[in-house]
Amino acid sequence: MLEELLIFTRGGLILWTCKELGNALKGSPIDTLIRSCLLEERSADASYDYEAPSAGAAYTLKWTFHNELNLVFVAVYQRILRLLYVDDLLAAVKREFAAIYDPRSVVYDDFDGIFRQLQKEAEARAEEMRKLKQVTARGSGNTTIKKQGQLAGHKVSQRSSSDSGSGKDDADGNLVKANGMVNGNHRVSMNGIKESRAPGGMVKTDESSDGGAFDVNKLQKLRSKGVKKTNTVVGKVPKAEPKKATKKNRVWDDSPSESQLDFTDPGDQREEGEGEVVAAVQGESMMDKEEELSSDSDDEVDEVRENTQPSSKKGWFTSVLQSISGNTVLEKSDLKPALKALKDRLMTKNVAEEIAEKLCESVAASLEGKKLGSFTRISSTVHTAMEEALLRILTPKRSIDILRDVHVAKDQGKPYVIVFVGVNGVGKSTNLAKVAYWLQQHELKVMMAACDTFRSGAVEQLRTHARRLQVPIFEKGYEKDPAIVAKEAIQEAARNHSDVVLVDTAGRMQDNEPLMRALSKLINLNQPDLVLFVGEALVGNDAVDQLTKFDQKLADLSMTPNARLIDGILLTKFDTIDDKVGAALSMVYISGSPVMFVGCGQSYADLKKLNVKSIVKTLLK
Repeated sequence: MLEELLIFTRGGLILWTCKELGNALKGSPIDTLIRSCLLEERSADASYDYEAPSAGAAYTLKWTFHNELNLVFVAVYQRILRLLYVDDLLAAVKREFAAIYDPRSVVYDDFDGIFRQLQKEAEARAEEMRKLKQVTARGSGNTTIKKQGQLAGHKVSQRSSSDSGSGKDDADGNLVKANGMVNGNHRVSMNGIKESRAPGGMVKTDESSDGGAFDVNKLQKLRSKGVKKTNTVVGKVPKAEPKKATKKNRVWDDSPSESQLDFTDPGDQREEGEGEVVAAVQGESMMDKEEELSSDSDDEVDEVRENTQPSSKKGWFTSVLQSISGNTVLEKSDLKPALKALKDRLMTKNVAEEIAEKLCESVAASLEGKKLGSFTRISSTVHTAMEEALLRILTPKRSIDILRDVHVAKDQGKPYVIVFVGVNGVGKSTNLAKVAYWLQQHELKVMMAACDTFRSGAVEQLRTHARRLQVPIFEKGYEKDPAIVAKEAIQEAARNHSDVVLVDTAGRMQDNEPLMRALSKLINLNQPDLVLFVGEALVGNDAVDQLTKFDQKLADLSMTPNARLIDGILLTKFDTIDDKVGAALSMVYISGSPVMFVGCGQSYADLKKLNVKSIVKTLLK
């Protein structure tokens, strides 16, 4: 039976709930549905499964919208029941409640009796459908047995008729020669060419056999299509291919001096202890600068709306009249052309295909049933809805002010711990140094922890960044347990009154079980304040796989019931992708975690915040 049925507005005002059900829900399934599905543009999903963390209850939630009245209808029932009449009941409740809905009223006690009747009718229809399926299943089983018997008898009679005569017509009206071998719908002639009969009596030949004769008709068809001759022309000298430029090998002396081994740019050489020089050269971090949104994007948006205008079958004049009158009720068929154009555009901007498809389905669910406004085109309405959906997805659902959180931890007398995780080669150590540089500019004491004890040269790389930034580093060398190294680093930071500990970890692929187990141990043992996933802005579909498996592994390998997952995202190499910014959308959509940092250059100052409005306009440009 149903646990709960609610009707509320998109603004969150509850209009009606079934008092007779009277079941107290365990946990907060409605709030979780709103946060995880409705606000994250997953409203096109069929259902949502919720598990209460501590109560041990499992629910399934189904919902539907009345987009014209901005109403939401949600039904909650226990997952184990698998009620078949819920969709039918929601549709009936939506229809009946819309007939009595008054925007000025908030009390609908009269709807209780209507709901009881609708529930009885829905249960009765579901029971009738179940009985009908059982009867149909029995009948189909008997029919299948009869058909199999008839088919077997037909094959026996056909085989006997084909064996009785050698020069007679077969069942399809084709002449079977006496010296040919018949096998189903194929026959092999005397010259070895396999022939198959297509419906209608036509015979197709298969020339893949080595013993078959060459088909002259096929050669003539190839010549008519302009196939180039393979024979060489006498007297024609082929052009000589240009030689490829080969890289010259570097020549090493037997006893080279130290200066000869240094191939770096002299302009980049700095001596140890020149922290002021580094700060002067790098300048202020871009995290503290507000990025201005380009003003030339409005014309491009108008051009997109022109290009996504669907070609209506009703004709141009009819569509113009409908846009003027404003009486058109939007249906899925009306939205499909504009949504397809937007989906293709998102995919060209490096958005994963699966996510682009779900976004379009969610926008269609939010627009279906709405009336088109006067002097408004379908393409403009779809474009506006998609823009609002992207803004909701990319806008953080919680505070991402790290400086405030650092000061809160400082008042509590403990360091703020940030762990950097990710796959190989994405730039974790480099961007960790950029974060350290930004925190230094806000007069915070930073300490680095070299917990990448797996990759050769990782400790030396982090040591170089620490020396240039004049930041203390805690290291224990290689082949040590990174979880123990991180724990000792946090204890050392507490003794030295450091404000922030930046923990560098080894790069690992999402399918590497031993390294993922070590990462889960590090996070569960030290309980950091922030777990940052460092990912490349260059990846598209792979970003979905990386984040999904990282979260899944951290959840599966956790030793506690409340597993610690990824809290935020740091996107690297953002300056190399031009307008293909879809990886940011893919990562946020699949994980629900906000993009907290964006790496956009080679210097320590090249770290900035994600400009959500700029990303949305770029995606729809």
